[in-house]
Amino acid sequence: MKISCKYFKEFNKINIWLEVEIWITGGEEEGADSTSDKSKMYTSPEELYYAYSELSKVGDNFTIAAMFGNVHWVYKPWNVELKPEILDQAQKYIEEKTGENKAINYVFHWGSGSEEEKIKQAIEYWVIKMNVDTDTQWAFWEWVKEFSEKNKDYMQSQIWNPDGEDLPNKKYYDPRKWLASWQESMKKRIIKAFEDLNAIGKSKFRD
Repeated sequence: MKISCKYFKEFNKINIWLEVEIWITGGEEEGADSTSDKSKMYTSPEELYYAYSELSKVGDNFTIAAMFGNVHWVYKPWNVELKPEILDQAQKYIEEKTGENKAINYVFHWGSGSEEEKIKQAIEYWVIKMNVDTDTQWAFWEWVKEFSEKNKDYMQSQIWNPDGEDLPNKKYYDPRKWLASWQESMKKRIIKAFEDLNAIGKSKFRD
């Protein structure tokens, strides 16, 4: 927290937001498995109050990624016990201490694969941002996979395809062709995220 506040003081001078992660996100990232001690996957109200208090001394431009069972990478919902109620407990604890309602702007780290019910519950407790990088990676790959399977016979060589021995296949294997088209798949996933986050048609920060 001392390091976070040190940098936050510099960021705050030029109106840059700081996002801090409290405790440990479970699962595996970059070869490191952090699920051995599951108790550290859940941030306590006291810890969140401490983080909020220290950061508030510097400024208001910060968000906090509290851990409530979040896991790196994607997972089957029933393999992870998300507890969004932890976010609510911390908000109420801080309100008791400061009188401020919903004081923390939360970030939902590693939201990919999460149950819609848990996402909507987290929003009620003031999650204003959710990370879905893993899901968008799959959206990208899913389209590439479908494109390559559909056009498999046209992507085995530069010349020759089922339509003729002398016909070129450039329009299929040209990266400008298939990379540009992934946008449709990505767009669908982003729209789904906006729907989950109740953000369709909204642009204000705390609408």
